[in-house]
Amino acid sequence: METSSTHQIVESLTRAIVEHRLHPGTKLAEQKLADHFGVSRTLVRQALFQLSQNRLIRLEPARGAFVAAPSVDEARQVFAVRRMLEVEMTRAFVRQVTPTKIKALREHVAQEKQAVASQDVSGRTELLGDFHVRMAELMGNQVLAELLSELISRCALITLMYQSTNAAEHSNEEHADIVKALAAKDETLAVRLMDEHLLHVEEGLTFDRKLPTNDLSLALST
Repeated sequence: METSSTHQIVESLTRAIVEHRLHPGTKLAEQKLADHFGVSRTLVRQALFQLSQNRLIRLEPARGAFVAAPSVDEARQVFAVRRMLEVEMTRAFVRQVTPTKIKALREHVAQEKQAVASQDVSGRTELLGDFHVRMAELMGNQVLAELLSELISRCALITLMYQSTNAAEHSNEEHADIVKALAAKDETLAVRLMDEHLLHVEEGLTFDRKLPTNDLSLALST
């Protein structure tokens, strides 16, 4: 029961952060969370500790828990690591590509496009990030999928803090181009498109942007 409750809190808070309903710097009050989820503060503390291990929140002595606010240096480092991992992932994917894997990626890209067209902000945020995780899952590499999932969660915070314009439609188009190159087994093109895609996302960030704020109760009730 305790494990289930802790997992529920972790999942709920993670989604609220990744979907940009909880903004960087938001204080996560233990009692408010305990009341919201109907659990003890002990379970809330366990969940907050797990989230701090994933770098989604920071725990400050005598002050409590806050949604993480990545620095400019950290933002650049996260994107650098993603490029290292995903360029090699793309290279490996081409070498084991199958019609079934391409079909799965095309279906995912179609879902992205629909979410973008319908202005489903939380849906498109999740789907655009999951495209990269989906590639790792289709390769059968769960370790890589978990690593990318963590990095992409951190990227969701970074884009919330620093993204200057809505580049969702452009990202969806770039994903479609990557899938075409994968389907053609064009390793050189696929690798170049993935590298350029991640560079475009990073280049769209404005690092002098003021941080937004949000309310905990409102974010979790959405």
